[in-house]
Amino acid sequence: MRTKPLKVALAAGAVLALASCSASPGATGDGAPAPAYEITANTAAPVGELDKLTFSTYAEPFSLDYAYAFDYADNQVLANVCESLVRLNDDMSISPGLAEKYENRTPNTWVYTIRQGVKFHDGTTLTADDVVASMNRHLDPAVGSFWYSVYQNVEKIEKTGPNEVTVTSKVPDALFNESMSGAAGVIDSAAMFKKAGADYGNAKGGVNCTGPFEFKSWQSGEKLSFDRFDGYWDPDLKAKAKELDFVIMTDPVARVNALKSGEIDGGWVLPATAVDDLNASGAGKVYFGLNTAVQSLVVSNPDGPLGKPEVRKALLMALDRDGLVKAAEGGYGKRTNSLTSESVWKHADDGTKEAAFKDLVDYPYDVEAAAKIVKEQGVEGQEITITTAPIGNNFAVIAQATAAAAESIGLKAKINTVTPNAYTALFSDPEARKGTDLYYTSWYLSVGDPQEMFSILRTGDFSNYGDWSNKAFDTSVNAALETMDQQERFTKSLEAQKITNAEIPWLPLYESPNLLWMSNKITGASPSINFMYYPWAAKIGAAK
Repeated sequence: MRTKPLKVALAAGAVLALASCSASPGATGDGAPAPAYEITANTAAPVGELDKLTFSTYAEPFSLDYAYAFDYADNQVLANVCESLVRLNDDMSISPGLAEKYENRTPNTWVYTIRQGVKFHDGTTLTADDVVASMNRHLDPAVGSFWYSVYQNVEKIEKTGPNEVTVTSKVPDALFNESMSGAAGVIDSAAMFKKAGADYGNAKGGVNCTGPFEFKSWQSGEKLSFDRFDGYWDPDLKAKAKELDFVIMTDPVARVNALKSGEIDGGWVLPATAVDDLNASGAGKVYFGLNTAVQSLVVSNPDGPLGKPEVRKALLMALDRDGLVKAAEGGYGKRTNSLTSESVWKHADDGTKEAAFKDLVDYPYDVEAAAKIVKEQGVEGQEITITTAPIGNNFAVIAQATAAAAESIGLKAKINTVTPNAYTALFSDPEARKGTDLYYTSWYLSVGDPQEMFSILRTGDFSNYGDWSNKAFDTSVNAALETMDQQERFTKSLEAQKITNAEIPWLPLYESPNLLWMSNKITGASPSINFMYYPWAAKIGAAK
C-alpha cells in the first residue's frame, strides 16, 4: 500500500468527521454554500502555434490498441492519434468523421460512405478494406475487444462498394452508429495489424492511424511522445503544436504542483479539491465542462453481503453524500440517486427529462435506519473489501468514507490500495476483481443517450461487473435499443431508469463537471467530456 500524501489523509479524516451531521440541499458538507461555477463550451481560439505541448496523465495507458482503450488514460491520448468513423462533438452530438456519410437504409443496416483522400501516418490511403478489417477485430475472439458489447448484435461487416461499408445487425440497433464516434469506431490500417502483430498498440509496435498527431515513442512509466502529422486531411483540425507529450504522473500532489509551476501545460482528470489552489496560483485556469459521468461505487461481488439489494441501499443511506461532495470534490458537484447524468437526457423532450428524475426514490442519509436494514438482512459482522488507488484526493476520500459508513451500520470493511494501472485493470479483467466487493468509478457515457449506461448492466454484459440480473430490466433495455426513433427511445428508457434506481446495482454518489486545466500559455480546447474521443489537442495553440 502506498503512503497517502498528507493532503489526502487530512481530507479523508474530514469525511470521517461528517458522521455527526448531514448537509442541507444546495450546501456543502459543512453547511456552507456550494461553490459556484459555470460550464464553458469552448475556450478562446489560439493566436499562434506551439513548438511543444505537454499534458499530464494520471496513469500509463493500458494500450493504444483501440480495442482495449477503455479508460481515461487510454482514450485521452488515443483521441489525438486515431480517428473514428463518426466524430463526437463537444455537445455530445455526432457528425461525419472518417465516414463522410452514414445512413440507416434499413432497420438492420448502417451504411458508411468512406471519406476519400485520407492518409494514414505512413502515407498510405484509407480504404473501405481498412474499415472492414478494423471493425471486424471487435468480433474476433482472439482479439477479445473490450468494446464487443457495441458489436454484439452485428451479423456481418462487408465492403459493398468502392468506398462503402455496410454493417448488418440481427436486430435494429439504435446506438450502434452513435457508438462509432468512440473507440469502437476507430480505424487503422489493415496492413498495420499484420505488420505489428502482437505488438500492435504497445510501446514497440505503436499504431498507424489518420489523426492530427502520429506516434513517435513510448517510454514506459515516463511519457508518450507524438509529432504533428502534416498530411492530416482536415484543415480545420490541423495541429497547432509541432510536438505533443503525455507525461505520466501517478502522484496527484506532484501532478498539481507540476501544473502550478508551468512544468506541464495542461491536464485532465484533476483533483477537484485542488481547483481553488490551482486558480490561485495565477499560472493558468481550471475550466468546467459538460460531463456525462456519475461518480458511483461499483458492486463487484454478487456473493458478498452487497449482493443483496437491501444491503446496497443501507450502505448508500449510511453515506453522507452531500458531505462527500464537499470533501471529495471541494463542493463542485451534487448528489444523485440516478446512474445516468442529467446531461445524457438533454435531447429528450421536456416532459421525459422531468419524468426521468422527478419520482426517483431518494436514499437519505440515515445511519440508524441503515443499521436496522443490515441487521434484518442477517449480514452483521460480514466484511467487504473496498479497492482504491492513489489517483486523486476523491479516491482516498470515498474509500475512507465508505469504509466508515459500512462500519457504522454493522459491517466490517477493509481498504485495499493498488497502483493506478492495477486499478484500471478492475474494469477489464475479472481476475483483477477477485476479492473486491466495491470500487469507485467516474463512469462516463460515450454517447448522449442513457441507454448506453443501461445496456452495460444487462445480464452477462462485459461491464456488468457485479453480475446483476433483472429480466424485466433486460427486456426493457433491449426493446429501447431496437427503437430507432430517438424520442420514443427516451420514453422507453424511463423504465430502466426506475429499475436501476430501485435496485441500485451500483451505488450512485454524485454528478460533477468535467475539469480541464490550461496554463496561461495555451488555449483552444473545449473542456467537454468529448475529449475522450475528439482530437482536442489539435485545437490548442499559443494564447499570446
